[in-house]
Amino acid sequence: MKQTILVVEDDKMIRELISIYLNRVGYNVIQVEDGEKAKEAFFTYHPCLIILDLMLPRWSGEEFCIWVREQAKNEVSIIMLSAKARTADKIHGLKVGADSYLTKPFEPEELVANVEAVLRRSGLFCQKITSNGLCIKPRKGEVLLYDNQVNLTKHEFNLLYYLMENPNMVLSREQLVQHLYPNADRTILDRTIDAHIKKLREKIEDNPGSPERIKTVRGMGYKFVS
Repeated sequence: MKQTILVVEDDKMIRELISIYLNRVGYNVIQVEDGEKAKEAFFTYHPCLIILDLMLPRWSGEEFCIWVREQAKNEVSIIMLSAKARTADKIHGLKVGADSYLTKPFEPEELVANVEAVLRRSGLFCQKITSNGLCIKPRKGEVLLYDNQVNLTKHEFNLLYYLMENPNMVLSREQLVQHLYPNADRTILDRTIDAHIKKLREKIEDNPGSPERIKTVRGMGYKFVS
């Protein structure tokens, strides 16, 4: 699964350069130019790591960093970017919540190496799949819909994880039964799968403006729409 990185930088040229280099090495990159948009993107994309410029319009990088730590504690890594190169500035950035501090100007390869080093240290928290505000964390057994936790049963969780692991792929009822109940009678459990799907939809789709996430493909099965 691709790890998602949120780049918060008001300089368009720097923002796009960072994105180009991170895309090349396989990361899913989301770009925003100010702190307010970063807040919205945080709940929509549930990034593993944030590359955060310190000097931002509307909401400073420092304020956003503190807010992220209040929301997600240590589950999201933060690399702070700044033209301020004094030791005191670096220490302050780390104290307010950054995991790493990189001074401008920097080489893109240096940033990529920094990203990889930080993610190695926090890899456990980055094992998650996200789609349109929905985030599943298989190792922690958690599901988030934007900023709200979704309570699922064991079978609902495993079913959602299986569907999200195979986005836009039609999975037959037989495949779903085999995945959830490998030793049970399929004839009985077809209806059980339908019931699980119905419950999942109630929990992750029944909100105003929420997209259709689990689509029924008539005569074939179900697929998760990413």
